This record gives sequence, structure tokens and C-alpha cells, in this order.
Amino acid sequence: MNGVYGRYLEVDLGAERVAEREIPSRWYELHLGGRGIAARLLLDLVPPGTDAFSPDNALVWATGPLQGTGLAGAGRHVVMAVSPKTRSIADSYVGGYLGHELGRSGYDGIIVRGQANEPVYLLLVGGHAELREAGDLWGKMTGEVDAILKERHPGVRVAAIGPAGEKLVSQACIIHDVNRAAGRPGLGAVMGAKRLKAVAVKGDQEKPLADPDGFARGRAAFARELMDEGTRRFGEYGTARGLTWLSEMGILPTKNFQEGVFDRASEIGGERMAQTILVGRDTCAGCPVRCKRVVETSFAGRPVDPVYGGPEYETLAALGSLCLCPDLRAVALANQLCNAYGMDTISVGVAIAALMEASEKGLVAERIPWGDGGEIVSWVERIARREGLGDEVAAGLARWAEKVGAKFAMTVKGVEVPMHEPRGKVALGLSYALSPRGANHMEGMHDTMLDLDSPTPELRITQRMDRFALWGKAKAVVTYENLRSFVNSLVLCSFVTREVGAKYNFPLIRELVGHATGVELGPKEMLAIGERNFALLRLYASRAGIGQDADRLPSRFHQPLPRGASADRPIPPDAFQAEAEAYRRARGWGQGGVLPERLRDLGLEDLI
Repeated sequence: MNGVYGRYLEVDLGAERVAEREIPSRWYELHLGGRGIAARLLLDLVPPGTDAFSPDNALVWATGPLQGTGLAGAGRHVVMAVSPKTRSIADSYVGGYLGHELGRSGYDGIIVRGQANEPVYLLLVGGHAELREAGDLWGKMTGEVDAILKERHPGVRVAAIGPAGEKLVSQACIIHDVNRAAGRPGLGAVMGAKRLKAVAVKGDQEKPLADPDGFARGRAAFARELMDEGTRRFGEYGTARGLTWLSEMGILPTKNFQEGVFDRASEIGGERMAQTILVGRDTCAGCPVRCKRVVETSFAGRPVDPVYGGPEYETLAALGSLCLCPDLRAVALANQLCNAYGMDTISVGVAIAALMEASEKGLVAERIPWGDGGEIVSWVERIARREGLGDEVAAGLARWAEKVGAKFAMTVKGVEVPMHEPRGKVALGLSYALSPRGANHMEGMHDTMLDLDSPTPELRITQRMDRFALWGKAKAVVTYENLRSFVNSLVLCSFVTREVGAKYNFPLIRELVGHATGVELGPKEMLAIGERNFALLRLYASRAGIGQDADRLPSRFHQPLPRGASADRPIPPDAFQAEAEAYRRARGWGQGGVLPERLRDLGLEDLI
């Protein structure tokens, strides 16, 4: 298949050895790239039950056929490993520029195994890879590491961990290009356990495309169609634009999901940011949208440096409304500290909100008042440094909550719930509960997508559905998850894909894939690739002993919101379980995981 190199760089940290691993051509035919190849590698290399911090765990950076081509939205890539939160394989997607460089490196990805005796970083330049000593980088913030490595190796792009990853903080992530986070599953802690401080990549190879001229024409057409008025407005305000709108809908996570309305939402929304602390807009490789926030301000006498970017929607909600904090400057500093220490802002925000509620309920001795920006900043650092109670939370929010009886800690399969309230988008709750990688908003169906007369005719989703209705949505959830899994196999940014309405652009995306790979895909084949690769995650989870009993929501979501446009509509437990069972039937999942007949249908009979 064109569009790929057919090999991964394989790094053994313990043996201090780099080599190449050829990838079976059949895998590319089945999985295309990205998440699918990464999951197949982990199924082969890491036995279920492997501890996330063991040298036997493998950390995989993976690209798809579109990385390195300059296509808008193809600046992303995926990182995958066994997660310290879920105990199963989990993937994290991140934008910026490293994915583009990796797509021009001569390798489709990097496999890191073992554990270094001393801190190291991996340098991959011009197709040549080597391990370098990183003792002088250990303990440094991600921004310092990025600057040092770029000075040593001009032109490289850097993925690094900060002190939080070094200390195995469960909320730790891998920071790319200083301000892009491969967050959620705790993969920064996996990287820290391996004593791998950073990966630096500079590519110089042209991607082997099946039809370069056709691809160039399609790439230009994709960029033209992408930059309509709606996308231009999105670029102007970024994801932060949605914060006040969600509060008006009654589904802005507020006060640790006790409420869906934040009365001071406008003070931390994208519009206020644009009027006050926004100083620029950044972008990813090849993308004209420029949705990334860049801010400059100060809080409590501490500067907020534009090099660390700025808070996006999830961060504004997690460190803002979820903690009842209306101070945009405090949220901006907390965001910067998360990026510098190398932590996922969603995970940290949910942890701090849980601490605030625990303090209010007398479950912890410390007083942690709601809404105090100084307290939020302080707890970001206490978690990152593993100080006192921060150390207990850093070991895992779900574990700490069980210890102190905090039944209000908002996690699914150990992963903190993102900033999308399922009581007003009930089918999203199915994705939260049933995803093998824990609560995940980037792959599920958001019920607001179906507020159209005929949302996605090509996928046979032709009925408008109310966002509060649960019955009958399982099949639609599976379809959109498969579509997103296909996107995550390319690996393409979700903000350049249009799943619904007249601007649905997957025919053009499939055309681009054809020009790149030589493989022609229709809607059926596209969804099959997505389902196949999603099934790999459930297959591994079941082998790791994670069964249907873990497919549940925090009990708070079965209680009503007290006010706003989504009030008095709890998710009914019995109806939810019935629809969850319908979801499993649609996926071909049984109590023991993916059923053998479904694996055969998906061409995965060798994994039975």
C-alpha cells in the first residue's frame, strides 16, 4: 500500500538499541494506520495484565497515510500504551508539528520498549535514530526541554515529559511542541517510568503517494471547502467559543458536575478571552484554521508566557466552571503550569473539583474553597510535585476516591470524565460508559449532532433525534464511533471533518486516501476499518480482565441537574442499561469481549 513506509522504528531502552520492525502488509490493508497499527503492535508485544510502569509495557507513536503530506488536519498523530488508569491499552491524539515530521521520517511510527538505566532522549533526524543522554534535562519543565533540544538539533520537533511524568503522576501527559498535550490516559507517566525524557524528530523524505498530482488537487480542494465562514469563526474563537453556549443549554460542567449552569460563564468564555488576554493564534502543520489559543497575562504576580499557548474549552471548563472559578487569568496560569509540568488539564481539573467537594463534605482535613483561583494554581503544583494530599491524588483519582469514600469522583474506568454533560446529551453517556479507554468525548456521538432533519444520509442516519432521548440511539452511536475511529486511523483532526449536514466531507476524505494509498474506499469499507480498529481496544481490555461490570457511569449522572435548560432529566439507570445492551449487540460484544463470529466478520480471525 502506498502512503506508508511499511516499517516502524523500534527502540529498546534497556539494551540501548534501535532497529527497524517491518509491518505486515496485511495489517495496512486491514487497519490503514494510526490507532489500528498501534493497537495491533501492542496486542503482539504487551501481554494483557502487564503493569503500565513495567519495562514490558510498550509506548507507540503512530501516524497514518496522510501525515507528512501537508494536508490540513493531518498534523495529528497518536500515542498508545497500556494506561496506568485503565490497565488496558489506551490511545491519545495530539496535534502540532511532530506528526508531520514523523510522516517524513521514513518510518510510520516509533515503538519504545524497556527501561533506560539513566534518563535518555531519542533523536530521529534524516532517517537516522540514536539515544542520547538526558541527565541534564531531567527535572526540567517541558518548555525548557523543547528550547534546549531545538538549539542542539535545529529543525527538530519535540515531544517531552515534565516533572509530573518523571514522578509517575497518573495525570501526566506527553507535551508536544510545548503546548499540545497527548493527554487523558496518563501516558506521560509511562514515558517517565521508561526514563525517556523526550523524542525529537526531523524528517526529510517525501511520502510515497499513489497519485501525487491527484492528491495535490484534492488537498487544495479540501482546504478551500474547509475555510467557510463557520470555520473562520471557529478559528477566531477556538473551542472556547462553546463555553457560554453550553451553559445556556444547561450542560456546562459546573461545581464537579453538580450543576450545568455557571452564572459567570461569560467571564471565562472565548469572547472574553479574545477581548482581554488573547495575543495570537497558533496552528498545526498544514492547517489554515489557526484555532490554537495564545495568551499573555499574569496572575498573583506570576507571568503567563505565550510560549505555552493558552486554555482551550476543556481547560476553561475543567479549571474554571467545574471548580466555580470565574478568573480567566488564574485558569490561564493553571493551564501553563499543566503544560510546563506535563499534565492533562481535564484530569487535573476533575481532581481539584473532587478535592473541593471532599473538603466541603469534610472528607479531607484541608480547607479547599470553591472558586479560589489561587487554590487551583496551588493544587496544580501540589499534584505535579506529589506533595501531601496531592501525592495521593497523583497516584490515581479513582483509587484516592475509593480510599476516602468520595463517591462523587467523576471517573469511568479510572479516566476522568471530560467537559461534556451527558444528562443533556444522553447518548454520549453510552460512549463514556462503554469505551474501552474510559470516558472519552472525542470519539462518541454528541446528541446535538442529530438536531437536523437528515443528519448523515450516506450512513443511513436520516432521522432527527432529541438530545434527551435515549431509546434507539445505540446503533447511531456505534456508527459515529466507527466513523471517528476511521478518522483516528488516518490520523486526521476532528475539527476538519464534517460528520453531519450538507457539508459532510467524507467522500472527499476517502478520495484523498485513495490518491495517497491507491486503495479505493466506500462508506461500508470506511466504517469497517473504524469498527475493526475500535474492536482491538475492547479485545485487549477483555483479555486484561475488564468486563461489562466496568461499563457504567458515575452515579451522579443518574440524578437530575437542579436548574437550567437541561434540568430535571436524569439518565434513567434501567433504560441506560437496556440501551447499553443494545450497543453491545450492535458491536458483537459478549461478556467475554468481542465475540468470535464478529472477529471473523472483521477479518480478525487470527485474534480469536
